[in-house]
Amino acid sequence: MQHHNRQPELVEGSLPVFVFPTELVFYADEQTSHKQVLTLYNPYEFALKFKVLCTAPNKYAVVDATGAVKPQCCVDIVIRHRDVRACHYGVIDKFRLQVSEQSQRKALGRKEVMATLLPSASQEPSHSRPQEEERRMKEQLADSAFFEQTAFQPESRAAPGGPSVLTVLLGLVCVAVLMLPTLGELESVVPVYLHLSVNKKLVAAYVLGLLTMVILRT
Repeated sequence: MQHHNRQPELVEGSLPVFVFPTELVFYADEQTSHKQVLTLYNPYEFALKFKVLCTAPNKYAVVDATGAVKPQCCVDIVIRHRDVRACHYGVIDKFRLQVSEQSQRKALGRKEVMATLLPSASQEPSHSRPQEEERRMKEQLADSAFFEQTAFQPESRAAPGGPSVLTVLLGLVCVAVLMLPTLGELESVVPVYLHLSVNKKLVAAYVLGLLTMVILRT
């Protein structure tokens, strides 16, 4: 008798999603607060795919806006506020973390996280507002439109585009030196003062070898 360990069919939107923290507060006067981390946990026995959506994607840069979480593991999602201006103070945006099975497209679950920019850390965050104001804001955000958060490409050093002009010029000079006649050669149309000793040519050959290594590495 064969036993098949099959997980139960999951209803779309019914899977609890575990994210910490549930609210992000950025402070304009604190540079360190402009970068925050959302941790997505997967306590289940199967892998999850995730996607980060946002009501204002142009204001934020999200590292790894899509990805996967292995069973019983977690991933950190780095979110940077990249539009810190006074006109955004107190505006509440929302992130939505949407998860699905690796082999399916339907969203098994979603979790929303509020994000607010405040001018200073001395100002109270949204969770300290009166309950009535909190309720009103949540009602206003209930029908918010979410957009896909484009993946953020971390800043990196520009890839070298090839050897520098100075390196190439030095290489050409060394080649020219090696092509000049050696001191003592009689049958040459090159003036005598351009005849070089063997030692000078050895130095040019050595320098050319070093330059060749540099060029090959770039």
